[in-house]
Amino acid sequence: MPTSSKAWVPIALLLRPQGRRGEILSEPLSDLADIFAAGTVAALAPSGSTNPEPDALQISIEDHWFPTGKNAGRIVLKLSGCNTISEAEALSGNQLLVPAKSLPALAPDTFFVGDLLGCDIYDGPALVGRVVDVQFATGPDGRTRLEDAAPLLAIELLAGTPNEAAEPTLVPFVRAWLDTVDVPARRIVMRLPAGLLDSE
Repeated sequence: MPTSSKAWVPIALLLRPQGRRGEILSEPLSDLADIFAAGTVAALAPSGSTNPEPDALQISIEDHWFPTGKNAGRIVLKLSGCNTISEAEALSGNQLLVPAKSLPALAPDTFFVGDLLGCDIYDGPALVGRVVDVQFATGPDGRTRLEDAAPLLAIELLAGTPNEAAEPTLVPFVRAWLDTVDVPARRIVMRLPAGLLDSE
């Protein structure tokens, strides 16, 4: 899968000012190498939006760094045209989007999180639910992602499925259980262990 199926891909959620020169503490939404490199052209959109408005502000990333301590796992971004605390405050709450065509090709059996959200999940031929979130295991600080841990698909089970009234069921997105991923069709077929979906 060379690029995302969407025209735009969110790479960061802008949280709050982090410095006196317009720097913004942000939640990274991508772990692609170099996506935050200086010169990356991006657009702003309200949180949760999948596309910027036609007249959305076009900006570029001037610099970035990864903080330590209580903000470990987040990223600080310096954006073009944002040079004061008040300008950073005005951007807080927005998402930073980049054109999907500008993203690098993905390695085999890897996918953009945004392309998995909303996909129907099948256990073999049986439809069991829909992906509503993708979660990642973190270290003791609660932010640093554990690279060797499989992502977890949060699945909202269909009505009538055992355990369907509970919170979304977490299913490890591991190759051993995966049959096919058809992003354009919004369909993921897995072969799940017996009893996984009806466990409490």
